[in-house]
Parts: sequence; C-alpha cells; structure tokens
Amino acid sequence: MEKLIRNTDKKILLMSHLVLGYPSMQANQEVIAAMVASGVDLMELQIPFSEPIADGPMIARANQSALDNGFKVREGLAFIAQTIKKHKIPFLIMTYYNILMAYGVEDFIKEAARIGVKGLIIPDLPPQEAGQAISWCQEHGGGSLDWIQLMTPTSSDARLAEIGSKASGFVYCVARKGVTGKKTDFGNELAQFIKRCRAATSLPLAVGFGVKSHQDVAQLANLAEIAVVGTAAIKIHEEHGAKAVGEFFAGLR
Repeated sequence: MEKLIRNTDKKILLMSHLVLGYPSMQANQEVIAAMVASGVDLMELQIPFSEPIADGPMIARANQSALDNGFKVREGLAFIAQTIKKHKIPFLIMTYYNILMAYGVEDFIKEAARIGVKGLIIPDLPPQEAGQAISWCQEHGGGSLDWIQLMTPTSSDARLAEIGSKASGFVYCVARKGVTGKKTDFGNELAQFIKRCRAATSLPLAVGFGVKSHQDVAQLANLAEIAVVGTAAIKIHEEHGAKAVGEFFAGLR
C-alpha cells in the first residue's frame, strides 16, 4: 500500500468508509460504485459489531441496524470478495476483535488474505497484544495484507515510536480524542500531533475522525497522505442517496 501512495500524483488520497449491510447489501453496492466512480482511492468496509466502541452515534446506529436486519459475517466476507473483483482499488476491513475471535482469528485473517483484502483495522486490539495476528497477516498475506496500526493524541512519543515500529502499509492517525462523527479542529493542535506521528514512522499517514469537507481535506493535504471520510458520507447517503455520495467525494479534493 505504501508503494501505491508513492506512485500517485495526487496531493492526498481519499479513503471512504461504509458499514456493510446498512441500509442493505444492495445499497452498499450502489454507494461503493458511486464512491469509486468519484475518485475514492481506497475504502474501509466495516463488519458490524454490537458494541462499536470507537464509533459515534451515527455509525453505531448503522452497525445495530445491519445486525437487526440479519447481517452475517460470512455473507459479509463473500460480499467483500465480490466487491474486490469488481472494483480495482484497495479495500480494507474495519471491525472489532470480538468478530475475529468468534470467527477464529487465524481463519479470519486467512480468508481476508485469500479474497484480496489489503488491510485490517481493529481499533480495540492494543499493539502489544496483536503480535500473533500481525504474524498471521504476514504468513497468509505474503506481504499484501497489512495490520493497520492506530496512533492517538493521548499517546506519548515513546508509545508512538513503539506503534510505528510495528506498523505496515500506513498508519491511521486518530485526529482527536473521542469517537467518530464529532467536530474536529483542523488547526495547530492537530498539526502538532501529526508531526509527532511523522517522527514515529516512515510510513504514510492517514487521518480520520471528523473529516467532512473540502476545507478539511485541503488542510490535511499539507500534513498527511490519506484523508479518511466516514460519518459525513453515511449521513449524505441517508438523506440524499448514493449519487449524492459520489458528488460529495468528487467535491472533496
């Protein structure tokens, strides 16, 4: 994934996020197609979980709605496999560690690698406990499945360096404390945090939590390689449909 970023002529890449099964798999197909057509560069597909602790109210509600509608992990993985075959951008899976445990951690990683997933984002598994999972990514992914590490503003420089030493693909920088969807100040405090992240790793940086406008993306273009947009796109899809989501992403850059 690092090679992909280095070879692009775009000033910043856009990574989108959607919750599988919300409001339906058919709707997922439509919005994924709209996002790809609008120039989204990579995408994280969230496997729903009943207690999504890193997510704000909107994404948490989407998770619960998908589960209430009967979402199954195996069906979600099959959907991801079909999506990867259809669209030629990198896809990542975002979910919580309980999902991997229920499926079987190694089996989940092996299946993700088999279907062509490029990265796993598991925000509730601390790096010091992820060693075996990272090894399985390397073993079964053959270098093409990254375990994406997260850096947060509350971490010390020593902690960021420890995380950076274990990172692959890119590093996800959480723009502020709290959950997804809340307002983020893209000012000096964030710039200083990104500077600390930059010192901790040579990998590309992705910044998420609160990115929702052209102005946000423009500010991040001077700080990071990837802007991550989630809640804002889900809200637009709810209110205006898949076509509007495509138009939204087209206007972000």
